[in-house]
Amino acid sequence: MTKTPNQILSRRRFLGAAATAAGLAAVPSTALAQATLMDIISAPQRGNWDDQFDAKSSRSVAETATRVPVTSPETISFVESAIQRYQGIVANGGWPMVPAGNKLQMGVSAPEVQLLRQRLIISGDLDRSAGISNAFDSYVDGAVKKFQSRHGLPPDGVIGQYTYQPLNVSADERLAQLETNVVRLRAMSGFLGDRYVMVNIPAASIEAVENGRVVQRHTAIVGKIDRQTPILNSKIHEVILNPYWTSPRSIIEKDIVPLMRKDPTYLEKSSIRLIDSQGNEVSPESIDWNAEKAPNLMFRQDPGKNNAMASTKINFHNPYAVYMHDTPQRSLFDKLMRFESSGCVRVQNVRDLITWLLRDTPGWSRQAIEAQIAAGTNMPVALAVEVPVYFTYFTAWASEDGVVQFRDDIYQRDSATEMAQTNIGTGEDAPQ
Repeated sequence: MTKTPNQILSRRRFLGAAATAAGLAAVPSTALAQATLMDIISAPQRGNWDDQFDAKSSRSVAETATRVPVTSPETISFVESAIQRYQGIVANGGWPMVPAGNKLQMGVSAPEVQLLRQRLIISGDLDRSAGISNAFDSYVDGAVKKFQSRHGLPPDGVIGQYTYQPLNVSADERLAQLETNVVRLRAMSGFLGDRYVMVNIPAASIEAVENGRVVQRHTAIVGKIDRQTPILNSKIHEVILNPYWTSPRSIIEKDIVPLMRKDPTYLEKSSIRLIDSQGNEVSPESIDWNAEKAPNLMFRQDPGKNNAMASTKINFHNPYAVYMHDTPQRSLFDKLMRFESSGCVRVQNVRDLITWLLRDTPGWSRQAIEAQIAAGTNMPVALAVEVPVYFTYFTAWASEDGVVQFRDDIYQRDSATEMAQTNIGTGEDAPQ
């Protein structure tokens, strides 16, 4: 089940949904808006597509989120229950494959929808009372949205290329995925800290956990398939505001030198300075960029809007030279496949995370953080209390309500050699 990392799913439907939500938010009275919403949800059935169920299905999608951390002892028992369910599904013959081809969505009537209904009923996404028919009605729409949400897809209710792929993974494969991941979860069943950060690489997501509950979730960008983000345990000890970025040798050779051959002004445009071993700045014009070897110089990028780490770098000791950071390329967070870095982890809404990290560090309120970033000067801040951080690899887990989550095995580690850390990235993201 291989997908091209650079594929992007159109988000027009979600912009439309956001516009609708904004319209509701604009109602002057919050109480009135809530009452109106509940009236819609509680209304009797109307029309062929059953508006009442449609409203409820939207709520059921939101309910796939949980405050129970993936790395919690509770999750282990949820996954064990899911394994029993999936063993039963496999014993009963699994679920049917849905022929990939035609786009299926609300209002469509086609023979494939019968198979789709069967598939979704067996996996628990569609209630059996919805029955089997050719109609893609609001019951199916709600079930598809739930399925998409628990597979890390935007819940638009449309069966297209990106939804067909996980839809047609066999029950046997899903059971094996659960069995592999419950072993990983058990390996992390000890005390992880009163507060900790967990990066789940296949999900490209981050959980900030406090007292056993998720207090923040962040979308992430993680390593490319050929520059993988490593699995590690460490402690966050420092946040750097307006960081300098120093390129490792591998990125100089693989990325920067080829870019300089194409565009001799690249370093200047990217605010990257060349520094020799005595600390002197070297002019890019004095370098032969067509030479066999890259120059033995430090490539250091100034703080600012062009910086590869943008406003923030989050440091923790590790042998891979990886870290977490902000990014000037915020559009990458809107991609369906978020495997774009050279091993480091880019964090959406990173200032919310560092405000939480620096909560116990005197003098670093959200206002102070924003003021320092606005000043544009480099400022390392040591955490008063270090916070554990875990880079993990979970492709399947479950929650207390029986919802089972799956993600693509992007680094192909769900096998006997799953822990072999080949193609580990350099840990430093090149400027774009």
